[in-house]
Amino acid sequence: MEDKRYIEKTFPIREVGEISAKEKNIRHGHISTLHIWWARRPLAVSRAVNYASLIPAPEDLLEEEKRRQFIIDLAKWENSLNMTYIDKGRRDILSANDGVPPKVLDPFGGGGAIPLEALRLGCEVHTLDYNPVATLILKCTLEYPQKYGSKVDKEEFVDRSVSPLVRDVEKWGNWVLEESKKEIGKFYPPDEDGYIPVGYIWARILPCQNPLCEAEIPLMRQFWLAKKSNKKVALYPYVEDGEVKFRIVGDGYEEWPEGFDPSKGTVSRAIVTCPVCGYTIDGNTTRRLFQEGKARERLVAVVLHKPGRSGKRYRIGTERDIEVFREAKRYLEEKRERLMEKWWMDPVPDEEMNQEDPNTVAGRGYGFKRWGDLFNSRQKLALITFTEKVRLAYEKMIEEGYEKEYAKAVASYLALGVSRLADYNSSLTVWAVAGEFIAHTFGRQALPMVWDYFELNPWSESTGDWNSSIDWIIKVLSHLTQIPPVKRQKKPIIPKISQTSATEIPYPDNYFDAVITDPPYYNNINYAELSDFFYVWLKRSVGDLYPDLFITPLTPKTKEIVVNPVRHKGEKEAKKFFEEMLKKAFKEISRVLKPNGIAVIVYTHKSTEGWETVIKSLLDSDLLVTMCWPIDTEMRARLIAKDSAALRSSIYIVCRKIERKNIGWLQEIKKELREHIPKKLDRLWNEGVRGADYFISAIGSGIEVFGKYKEIRDYEGNKIDISQMLEILRDMVTDYAVRRILHNGISQELSPLTRFYILWRWSYRESRVHYDDARKLAQSVGLSLEREWNRGFIKREKEYIRVLGPQDRKLNEIKVRDLIDEIHKALLLWRHNRKDELLELLENSRYLSNGVFYQVAQAISETLPIDSTEKRLLDGFLSGIDRLIREVEDIKEQKKLTDY
Repeated sequence: MEDKRYIEKTFPIREVGEISAKEKNIRHGHISTLHIWWARRPLAVSRAVNYASLIPAPEDLLEEEKRRQFIIDLAKWENSLNMTYIDKGRRDILSANDGVPPKVLDPFGGGGAIPLEALRLGCEVHTLDYNPVATLILKCTLEYPQKYGSKVDKEEFVDRSVSPLVRDVEKWGNWVLEESKKEIGKFYPPDEDGYIPVGYIWARILPCQNPLCEAEIPLMRQFWLAKKSNKKVALYPYVEDGEVKFRIVGDGYEEWPEGFDPSKGTVSRAIVTCPVCGYTIDGNTTRRLFQEGKARERLVAVVLHKPGRSGKRYRIGTERDIEVFREAKRYLEEKRERLMEKWWMDPVPDEEMNQEDPNTVAGRGYGFKRWGDLFNSRQKLALITFTEKVRLAYEKMIEEGYEKEYAKAVASYLALGVSRLADYNSSLTVWAVAGEFIAHTFGRQALPMVWDYFELNPWSESTGDWNSSIDWIIKVLSHLTQIPPVKRQKKPIIPKISQTSATEIPYPDNYFDAVITDPPYYNNINYAELSDFFYVWLKRSVGDLYPDLFITPLTPKTKEIVVNPVRHKGEKEAKKFFEEMLKKAFKEISRVLKPNGIAVIVYTHKSTEGWETVIKSLLDSDLLVTMCWPIDTEMRARLIAKDSAALRSSIYIVCRKIERKNIGWLQEIKKELREHIPKKLDRLWNEGVRGADYFISAIGSGIEVFGKYKEIRDYEGNKIDISQMLEILRDMVTDYAVRRILHNGISQELSPLTRFYILWRWSYRESRVHYDDARKLAQSVGLSLEREWNRGFIKREKEYIRVLGPQDRKLNEIKVRDLIDEIHKALLLWRHNRKDELLELLENSRYLSNGVFYQVAQAISETLPIDSTEKRLLDGFLSGIDRLIREVEDIKEQKKLTDY
């Protein structure tokens, strides 16, 4: 391959990872605040990867270092609109592409990070997504800012920092706010002292199932209202005449009752405890009562603030609050009936939720059936009113002479504002007591059950209200409209967005210079089910403007590439569907990619499961892996305690379209691998890649050798499949890793069991790991996992494997069969100060005198985190190892003299 790209040779993975991690704290102008989309790639890494994929590989070390530093600087958020860097990035890419903007495709556009950064760097951008919500987000991220960000009454380019699009979104956002407030502001009345409600805390209620009690139980996970270092306020529940009542206690309120712990609520994991009689309702009964309609709701407290004053104030809900809510409920029914005749649909989303899917609350057995069930009456009224005003704003813009497509763009941003408002104003939000603000619905990539929730005042001038929603959108839009246009022959190239499946890319063969994309992997996120939450409101606000996008009752799901056992009637069928669809998508990517084009595909699954599927699918589509880079955008160990293990990073798989040769011979391929792979492994090691990331990346990089062949045979004619080749690669990577971990060549002296232990600690530390991943690691060192588990430090726990440290083993049960057993026993004897037994153990050790004992123990320590108990044991023991060695030598010398 003559035209190798920079990313195929090197990439500053550590620095770009660190910059990407910091980006998570950036809010002002970042596209993550435009609208929720799950698992967006960081802009920093997307920008860096786009650039490194489109410029040539460096010719010498000096050029490599200059490019490396430029990529690091280019990736920084503070340089995202710095024209010094952007213009240079664009010039470099144009120079590498004969002066023409390269055509770049992302067929899984999602939240738009990858295509946005291709646009920023001057590429002709094309992107697709199967999901209509994502498609609208892409239009608002890519198309509209470029199309309308710099035009005033069809005149030429003006200052993009004062974009008319930004001004109009702000203008009409204010219009929507004022019109909505005129109509329904009375349902959020201020207190007589001038305090304005931020919102209302509600509790769902169940009747106690004790026949002698039958009290109404407010379901509250806890009773805190404010839990700060300088402010502690809580709801205090007390029983009066068989009824649960509340008063507010803490700083500035009533005195704190002795022994009161606000963290202990009335419900945990659906198990309810009655505060009146102490009766417990089990989880199944709780769900049944909800399904039977026995649950009600109770307004418990009101959160207030006063303009011009800092801090929040709290009071108990009153009869006046409840009466205002009842008035809102009555008005909702009148308005609902009126709009239904006008819109030809229920203004409150009546589309059914999937009651079998556990990713949403409907599938968890609490009786939720329709999307409108996620909102109380006043929340429904607020949302349909804002939705109505967005529709009216569009009509008014047309009346005032706005061009239809431009008015549609403005209305689209207002519709995203309704989406944001819905996210903060459902019955699945909670009051975040540590910061005294509302936590939005999608704090997780799911819709779980919430027992006590927060109802927002849409014009409270606080987090989540309409002003806040539009303000965040304007900040993003202001940033997006400052990105200069991409031009060909002085004419702007507007990004092209399509709503279609990646398995049916609507472009001719050999069309794109690059395909850079982040496909969904396995069962990470069920995008379609979650995005239905927004789809039902977007359909009502701008569905008439996008008839093709919002033609179906809910988001289309038949071609969504995800493992969904509910949808496909079983885990096996779901995986088969995913694998077939992913293979089709990769074949389409290969088809539309130019012969000398480059593809970068992000692998983001939480474990190594699915890796072989990805590789097989790529090879079947004639895409050959040339390099893999793991980029840790989290900058924290995602090895969660001791319960699970995960890849720390997203793996960026670099591929080329190739004409594969017919047959490769195994012995020749092995020889080529031995010559080729150490260079790749050195590069990964020098970049600081470690653990499970290293195995994935190293194996991926080695596929460049055997992936050139349609089939591989040994000299006896036997066909070698991809799984066998991956095992050969894994063995080579394992041997290399052990030698590097130990800093020298003693790895060949170690048994498979010791090699396995060292690699486990390096790869997974103290986490448990899925059996198949553990089996592959064991196999790579020549160890049979099945023969070893439960004999010593390897334990099987259902479908997981755990490797015990010395602190997890009992001293009297350790049978010294191997060096690791010897190290573990020595550590425990040292810990219990049983020195005579320790010296006897070391005296009989065949590993002490040649230094292997020390080197292995030291290597294991270096793989473990600072807070590891095993590391502390190792470091403490090793600090006195020289003295112990001398004592052992003295004992041996004394015995020699005695024998003599």
